[in-house]
Amino acid sequence: MPVRESLGRVVATLAVVTPFLLGASSGPPAADEGEVAFRFTDPEIIESSGLLALGRGPDRRFVTVNDSGDAARVFVVDGDTGETTAEVTYPGEPDDVEALAPAGRDAVWVADIGDNTRSRGSVSVRRVPLDGSAGAAFELTYPGGPRDAEALLTHPMTGQLLVVSKVVFGGQVYAAPTDLSADQPNAMTALGDVTGIVTDAAFFPDGRHFVVRTYTQAVVYAWPSIEMIGTFELPAQQQGEGIAVSSDGEVFVSSEGREAPVLRIDLPGDVLKEMEAPEPSAPPSPEPEPDEPVDVFAQAAADRPVLPWAAGLLVFLALIWVAARASRPPR
Repeated sequence: MPVRESLGRVVATLAVVTPFLLGASSGPPAADEGEVAFRFTDPEIIESSGLLALGRGPDRRFVTVNDSGDAARVFVVDGDTGETTAEVTYPGEPDDVEALAPAGRDAVWVADIGDNTRSRGSVSVRRVPLDGSAGAAFELTYPGGPRDAEALLTHPMTGQLLVVSKVVFGGQVYAAPTDLSADQPNAMTALGDVTGIVTDAAFFPDGRHFVVRTYTQAVVYAWPSIEMIGTFELPAQQQGEGIAVSSDGEVFVSSEGREAPVLRIDLPGDVLKEMEAPEPSAPPSPEPEPDEPVDVFAQAAADRPVLPWAAGLLVFLALIWVAARASRPPR
């Protein structure tokens, strides 16, 4: 086998295996880390990969989806007991579902965007109403070729979809078109860089900030500048894959594993302080200085080049001399 081909296979293998090794290295969850909001009780939820919080208070529900290899379905879970209250199916056979995002009050976006081998020409998102009715699917393409991704966001004000790629040394945020076409692939646009190994992401209700998670930490960014606001460690989990922000701003994280706990996370004070800071406003324009009276003739004289002016004067004097000589009577 040629050396170049051999090296290429090694690099491709490392690209696939490294994220899983990093996830496994996070270790089992510590008993005293994080506040357990509930545990998944459904034996069918074994690889919770995306997490979504709907509603608030006693009406809060969570939606999750299994990782690749599962059927085309999402689970609606009671926010107090962890029991599955609905299993909603949708058409098609997904390839590698990895994330969820809000799609209105009673619907979710299901993101079939996983691509560990970076071989898919396009990925897809589907709007799934939780009442079981059919929802439309849309193809998405990346600029520059395939990417692996596990995070989907919906901006709470505009509804625009964003995908965050999962790359070891740093991912990117990609924006889908605001008007999606169901008839042809929708080309996404790269917006900016974020941290590496992103396994999920979510917007805060203010629409000015979003959070991404890795297997071990979370990073908050400002929107739309994608400027990092702060970072903090997450509780140890078996394989932390999900993060959700509720409509009242509470943060929850989930993990793969049978009867895995969903943890409620308190944002650090320094991160909250940065998020609560007012948006920077443009500096005021300086007041114009009052106009001084200008002698336009003096200004014109000052601006006139000296050499052409002197040459013109010499020509003028020469013409006068010639005219004087011509008008002198002959002797």
